[in-house]
Amino acid sequence: MSVLHHTVRTVTPFHDVSRKRRLGKVAAWFIGIAAVLALCHLAGFGLLDWFENLWQTMTAISPGYIVAGVFFQTIQTSLTALAWYSVLTAAFPDGGARYRDILAAYAAGVALNGVLPANIGSFASLLMYVALIRGSTFPGVIGATVVQKIFFVLIGAFVYVYLFISVPGTLNLQLGIVDAHRLLVPLLIVGGGVLVALLVKVFWSRVKGLWEKAKQGGSILEHKRDYVVKVLLPSFGSWIAKLVVVGIFLAAYSIPVTFHTIMSVIGGNSLANLVSFTPGGVGITQVVNSVSLASVTTTTNAAAYSLGQQIIVTAWNITFATAVVTWVFGWTGGKQLVGTSYTGAKEEAAAQSAARKERKAEKKEGKRAEHDAGPGA
Repeated sequence: MSVLHHTVRTVTPFHDVSRKRRLGKVAAWFIGIAAVLALCHLAGFGLLDWFENLWQTMTAISPGYIVAGVFFQTIQTSLTALAWYSVLTAAFPDGGARYRDILAAYAAGVALNGVLPANIGSFASLLMYVALIRGSTFPGVIGATVVQKIFFVLIGAFVYVYLFISVPGTLNLQLGIVDAHRLLVPLLIVGGGVLVALLVKVFWSRVKGLWEKAKQGGSILEHKRDYVVKVLLPSFGSWIAKLVVVGIFLAAYSIPVTFHTIMSVIGGNSLANLVSFTPGGVGITQVVNSVSLASVTTTTNAAAYSLGQQIIVTAWNITFATAVVTWVFGWTGGKQLVGTSYTGAKEEAAAQSAARKERKAEKKEGKRAEHDAGPGA
């Protein structure tokens, strides 16, 4: 870490006694940033257009809404990271993890999710946790992920149930389908149970070893009070902050702020995130929000709200993550950690895909060999 700090002191202007050197380094930073933006523009990344859209979005609403929105967005990120920290330190008590380390890794993943497809940022955060915590394993971190997600799965189910019940006619329609096909539900239950039993039987030998490691990630569940105080409450606070962010930006675009409109946006964003492979679910999020808010505002205004909130929050997430990662690890160390984790996330995803293809090929080859051998073999 001392080497990294020495590097940071070399390239930043804050520790120079000479005013001329400080001004020279500041000028060099501006020139370097301008050069990077120009190269990205020439390469077709359109960063200048993105900043232009960001500026137009920020000037379209009152600055007070923006300040309040990013303030509660920061609270949301910080509280979620606190829950992560509690789960991971319980799982790996000798790992030497600090809250600010976990905050930096989590914030970096959130920022990456805003600009990369398929939630690669979340995967990168997991790899950063493994790199930062001594003695940790990837299956153990996956187990910690399951524990950390318990509250969000339950609260997400609550949102879906609320929307399901609150939309007029939906409940009657669904009950009508069940009533018309009385054998459908028991058949689905039995069939699902048989399928799960078969999958467990087939794959148990493979996952048994991983399960033993993954259980370590859930160690905090053995201490119910710690789980409630250190994981459940911060997660609930994070979710409340998320609702407040939505409410603030709804108000900024003169859209009625009610429990129903906020739940509609939260549920719609969740669905969009599940089915979209675009960075941050951009595009489909705007479509879903336009539909869910159609009863309280125009389609154009709903789309403007959705895109405005997404652009501003994404820009702030990137800014916050950059600041925290630089503060915790230094510029060089932070860039290396995030870059390595991003590369590892892509490689891990590619490896899993290749492994699936290899298993399919082996299965086909086995069937072909049995067919060639014939029944008398």
